Amino acid sequence: MATKHGAAIRPRRRTPVVAIVVSAVAATCLVAAGPQDGSCRTAPPDSFWHAAVDTLPVHPDSARYVASIGAAEPLHPDFGAGLVDGQPFGIPITVSDTTVPESKVTLDIAEESDTSGYRIPQNAGIENGPASTGDRHVVVWDRALCKSYELWNATQQGDNAWHAGSGAVFDLRSNELRPADWTSADAAGLAILPGLVRYDEAAGGLVDHAIRMTVPRTDQSYVWPARHQAGAAADDSLPPMGLRLRLKSSVDTSGLGPQALAVAEALKKYGAIVADNGSAWYLTGEENPGWDNDQLGALKGFKGSDFEAVDASMLQQSPDSGAVAPR
Repeated sequence: MATKHGAAIRPRRRTPVVAIVVSAVAATCLVAAGPQDGSCRTAPPDSFWHAAVDTLPVHPDSARYVASIGAAEPLHPDFGAGLVDGQPFGIPITVSDTTVPESKVTLDIAEESDTSGYRIPQNAGIENGPASTGDRHVVVWDRALCKSYELWNATQQGDNAWHAGSGAVFDLRSNELRPADWTSADAAGLAILPGLVRYDEAAGGLVDHAIRMTVPRTDQSYVWPARHQAGAAADDSLPPMGLRLRLKSSVDTSGLGPQALAVAEALKKYGAIVADNGSAWYLTGEENPGWDNDQLGALKGFKGSDFEAVDASMLQQSPDSGAVAPR
């Protein structure tokens, strides 16, 4: 599992070799996560999440970063349909189109978390299911108020009450970043929802944002737009939290099925952002029964050496804002 302070690594998941089993929760709650009328996107149009990095310069430390993550390690989509090892995989997105009562949330890392303002539906999904011993992320897309409520290591404690390791409330219409050195439900202090690959966008052929990614070890530093580090060591060969990496433009993606192709093209144009410690080159997406696991599995044909780190410093307009500078 990935942890907030780098104490453990997310175990590699096995590719399913049995028939796909769709969970009842996924079948009823997670089929379509996209906005119904376009009024509440997961990040503002001028957010770093939507900033193209395909023409930005290669980072001078790119080769060292890729080597430390694992140049020979395969890319891995850590999301899909059905069950792996008896658990759903990916992070479920619980969509709320009506305003529900505010939830009581207690937090272990309250000093770096938002301690109020969460409105979590009773049926909110937990990453890898309610019996999971992993990161247990809860992500709620409140399209009525255009907010995201995100918890890490979350456990439901009765009606409308939760306990979590840390959490954050994000205004999805704002580019304001969290206070410097604050975590969120993610080690980098970023929102999780905007970086998830969603089924509806991949099925539509366009993933128009950077993708959340984990790496085994990070430096004890972070770069914009990240706000927090959970580094294993002060080692400048390790990537900092917030580092942007992209799939090289020379990589041939023509043989991919449409779902995988949409992911690969997003990795070329928008790249991936180092957001947590975990397994190498693990991309995060939503748990959804619509995924074609065979298509997604083809992404494992790419490896670390197919990526390069990007110098994204020119995108920064303000250290406390996720809005990109005009170009």
